[in-house]
Amino acid sequence: MNLKRLSTLITIFVFVFSNNLLAQSVDAILNRGEVHGNFSLDMQHYKVDSLIGANTTPDEDVLMNAFANFIYTNGDFSAGFRYESYLNALQGFPTKYKGNGIGYRFASYTNDDMTVTVGNYYEQFGNGLIFRTYEARGLGYDNVMDGIRINYKLREGLYVKGIIGKQRLYFEQGEGILRGIDGELMVNDFIGGKLKESKTKLTLGGSFISKYQADQSSQYNLPENVGAYSGRFLLRRGKISFNGEYAYKINDPSADNNFIYKDGQAFYAETTYSTKGFGLSLSAKGNDNMSYRSDRNAGLQDLQINYIPALTRQHTYNLLATLYPYATQPNGEMAFQGELVYKLKKKSFLGGKYGTGILINYSTIYNIDSTAVPSAENDSTRMGYTTNLFSIGDERYYDEINVEITKKFSKKFKGIFTYSNMMFNQAVIQGKNPKKYPNVYANIGVIDLTYKINKKHAIRAEIQGLITEQDQQDWATVVLEYSYSPHWFIAIMDQYNYGNEIEEDKIHYYFASAGYVKGANRIQLGYGRQRAGIFCIGGVCRTVPAANGLTLSITSSF
Repeated sequence: MNLKRLSTLITIFVFVFSNNLLAQSVDAILNRGEVHGNFSLDMQHYKVDSLIGANTTPDEDVLMNAFANFIYTNGDFSAGFRYESYLNALQGFPTKYKGNGIGYRFASYTNDDMTVTVGNYYEQFGNGLIFRTYEARGLGYDNVMDGIRINYKLREGLYVKGIIGKQRLYFEQGEGILRGIDGELMVNDFIGGKLKESKTKLTLGGSFISKYQADQSSQYNLPENVGAYSGRFLLRRGKISFNGEYAYKINDPSADNNFIYKDGQAFYAETTYSTKGFGLSLSAKGNDNMSYRSDRNAGLQDLQINYIPALTRQHTYNLLATLYPYATQPNGEMAFQGELVYKLKKKSFLGGKYGTGILINYSTIYNIDSTAVPSAENDSTRMGYTTNLFSIGDERYYDEINVEITKKFSKKFKGIFTYSNMMFNQAVIQGKNPKKYPNVYANIGVIDLTYKINKKHAIRAEIQGLITEQDQQDWATVVLEYSYSPHWFIAIMDQYNYGNEIEEDKIHYYFASAGYVKGANRIQLGYGRQRAGIFCIGGVCRTVPAANGLTLSITSSF
């Protein structure tokens, strides 16, 4: 046997042996740990529909958003990644999402009360007033961090976490670097003894975060390190709780505030009371000049460091959720919200045989009272305006009272009845010309009825109406859905702008869909029109263009 042949045999032997060891190692790892994940795909074929303003189709006719998460856990160790595919991104999503890539990957372990995460991670300090990274896939929004995070339990009741890294910007990273620390003290657990068993629980917290971005401006002298800090508390006793946080941000000239040097501040306060059959929550929020991004020149949804919640009810019904959703105004607003939930007792005069649920929600949002401070355009000390965070201005942005009644009439028949009276400031919320687009005052009603024919068959119907003299005037939506448990469902919907004073704009937006569900797998096929508008989640919004075509949606988890 010559040396060349011997060398080949040895190479084959080493390859087979090493691969056998690798296979055994992988098998051992998988037997000791667990792998979970999920998959989602949304695809649409577009067609021209000039009647609704869908005058063009993408060159590729078919667009797709898809992703798959794979997470491995083994004791105190976990790792995973998310593969994303935009070929190309659906209309209305940022066009910078294009192609394929790993949008999220991480590894994490815990050892002696310390947890270390490297790679990507989502995190929030307190209520998010100075720092929150999260994903809202329906908005195409993802500001995940890429760097290092350390969580440490110093002792019972005392926790601290530190972060450093950059934010995701589509398939790249933003320019700025974030550094932050957050501490939380659970007073009862920390002191221990009898206080640990007390019905009154107090938690205190504090946070600091700073962003670094080099000053490359020839016009302004820009701060390269911009810090923000906050303090918070949570007090609970039995059925009642109080939650409050105050945040302060040093001067942060940016494209959002027209490069003024005014500091920012915000507060959030909430109290809740809940008992069997009754719940009450009251909340207030104020924010002034609190746009905070890791790139001062970013726009749209990009590279937001913090999160200012919208104190409005999050609706799911078509006319309530898609026509006039509220978008948070980070440069200044004062908001208040109250919600009452009450369950009328079963077999009472008003509750009936099965009881009746009542929900009343009221929210109102105003500007903050401010006074302009004149200065030169290129003055690097200009403040823009002065204000008192707790002073309510005279311009109303949004107002809504919402009443929802849930009633079960029999074992087979139930209904949800909703009424909303809404005021919507188009000029501020949607940036429209106030002379052409006045405030909208609307009344919206929804009747949602479900009839269970038998154990497998059910029919659900929605009748929705919106009445207003402004904007596009009156709308109606009808939805019919039939389900054959546990696998099949079909639905049809028609949204009709019947009250529009422009005759050619009285358009039917029809849509039909059918789906199949088996275990954790769901497939839905639909066809029809999509109305142009605004889609919002939690006060963060994106523009949705008019479209017509065939849609396919697949979700799966394991």
